[in-house]
Amino acid sequence: MLNSPKIAPYGSWKSPITSDLIVEGSVGLSQPSFDGDDIYWIEMRPKEAGRNVIVKRTSTGSCVDVNQPPFNARTRVHEYGGGDYSVNKGLVCFSNFSDQRLYRQDGPDATPQALTAAGEMRYADGCMDQARGRLICVREDHTREGAEAVNSIVSVSLEPGDDHGTVLVEGNDFYSTPRLSPDGTQLAWLTWNHPNMPWDGCELWVGEFAEDGSLSTTRWVAGGAAESIFQPEWSPEGVLYFASDRSGWWNLERITADGGIERVCQSKGELGMPQWVFGMSSYAFISPETIVCSHIDQGVSTFATIDPSTGKLTPIDCPYTDIQFLRAANGQAVFRGGSPTDVAAIVKYDLATRQFEILRKSNDLETYPRYFSVPRAIEFPTEGGLTAHGFFYPAQNPDFRAPDNEKPPLIVKSHGGPTAAASTALSLSIQYWTSRGFAVLDVNYGGSTGYGRQYRERLNRKWGLVDVDDCVNGARYLAERGEVDGNRLIITGGSAGGYTTLGALTFRKIFKAGASHFGISNLESMARDTHKYESQYLTGLLGPYPERRDIYYDRSPINFSERLSCPVIFFQGLEDKVVPADQAETMVDAIRGKGIPVSYVAFAGEQHGFRQAKNIKRALDGELYFYSKVFRFALAEPVEPVEIENL
Repeated sequence: MLNSPKIAPYGSWKSPITSDLIVEGSVGLSQPSFDGDDIYWIEMRPKEAGRNVIVKRTSTGSCVDVNQPPFNARTRVHEYGGGDYSVNKGLVCFSNFSDQRLYRQDGPDATPQALTAAGEMRYADGCMDQARGRLICVREDHTREGAEAVNSIVSVSLEPGDDHGTVLVEGNDFYSTPRLSPDGTQLAWLTWNHPNMPWDGCELWVGEFAEDGSLSTTRWVAGGAAESIFQPEWSPEGVLYFASDRSGWWNLERITADGGIERVCQSKGELGMPQWVFGMSSYAFISPETIVCSHIDQGVSTFATIDPSTGKLTPIDCPYTDIQFLRAANGQAVFRGGSPTDVAAIVKYDLATRQFEILRKSNDLETYPRYFSVPRAIEFPTEGGLTAHGFFYPAQNPDFRAPDNEKPPLIVKSHGGPTAAASTALSLSIQYWTSRGFAVLDVNYGGSTGYGRQYRERLNRKWGLVDVDDCVNGARYLAERGEVDGNRLIITGGSAGGYTTLGALTFRKIFKAGASHFGISNLESMARDTHKYESQYLTGLLGPYPERRDIYYDRSPINFSERLSCPVIFFQGLEDKVVPADQAETMVDAIRGKGIPVSYVAFAGEQHGFRQAKNIKRALDGELYFYSKVFRFALAEPVEPVEIENL
């Protein structure tokens, strides 16, 4: 006979989903790839201070680390990285984090050998040109002191050397996705210029190689300033495919024999994503006759095949609702997949048997599925008669129930980007909250991807308005329906989500507490001081700077701190180059001076986002402790306290 649930206030429920469980067994997973019968991927290991490890899985199922400590396969191109390694016939090339040099490694037991010279150069997103003995990749040149970095596509010899590569393509502000045709005669790539981000508009180019390996001719083939191209990919026969959003959705297209553009498959769904990191992939040729893809509809991934001859899209029965980094070869696909009840994992799919096989979970510890809150997609009315989206997670713990007539506090989660999206993949960090008696709303506010270009463009010139309104209206919608406590509404977010959080707390009165994780408080500082990749991002989101300095001033929470009237906790990496620590510290000083409860938790050695286990744990438990003191509920178990001023 099961025991009856204990009665305890929301927030006071004891949960087995602890911060220790989350950090002790968790790794970040990304960038799987095939190399013959072997499969490789990247593991980000918090227990190794966030080191990126390339893992090789052989056809027999054994796994081995390729790069041993202290080597860390992580590039800093665009600061967000991605495209950290490439592999061909057992040869692995990777960017090493500490010196940003390229290294080659001839197998897991070999010693990495430097391919590039030391200095202020960074490399990413490489593809092997074995016939010419070189790697073709994106290079970011930081040698000009006081000037903006210079991006180009270069070739780097696969023989150990001491140079910086040979430039193949240059002249534009940004490049990505250099991809070699199957016969090695052509190179495709993406390029764009300030103030665009790649999801605003970019161009697809193709070049022909000369005898000496340079590009003898180059030509534009698709895209433009108001059309986003995603993931150029050559078919086995040498036809160039790509996703374009000129229809309003990232749909699959290809270049025809006469140089025209032909739409392969059209639907009101997304085959593309915002290119925040290199190496993203949503489709691949699993055979010459079949494309396998991750097709996003209303923010949820659907696994499917596309027949390139007919354009027919055929869904595959699949347990995963978040599918990224999709690659395929020889009748098999590999991707990172997750679902509301499955942590992210590297998954292999066999086209012949229609079977999925988990190769590596992001958390191997017992994860207590009885305690999982399964989200439901919600739509709610927002400003201008429009509809916004989100995923709502009710409080869930089989061991507890709340006293009669008590409603749960709500945490509204504002994702980063802001051009990104909330995921339906199991997040143990969200379950940490729901299993303790909090409800969570993960908002896909206007500007989020997965709902078409028109929805994405709602944020144009309206950042700090649309996102804030959608978070406010999502919370209000749930409170008015009686699903949450309208007097205990909380908002939290990181990076751009931290800006939305601070904007909601400063310019609206609905939330009673909040948490900013490396959030932006000063938009002018962001426009002046951030790295190249995002240095003109705000032009589209707000307007040109300094011409529209008034907008930047009016939407910066730091300038209106007197309007902030509820407690806030700040978490900040002290080596953050995207959102420098002084933004958080200036905001903390202003709140401290008003006598409002405030807490500041700084992490030495952390950059934009926390990668070290002890700091991830500290941020989770610290935020819980903060809310327990603000809303005066007892914790089921003690956690390390944070200092709260003015409480």
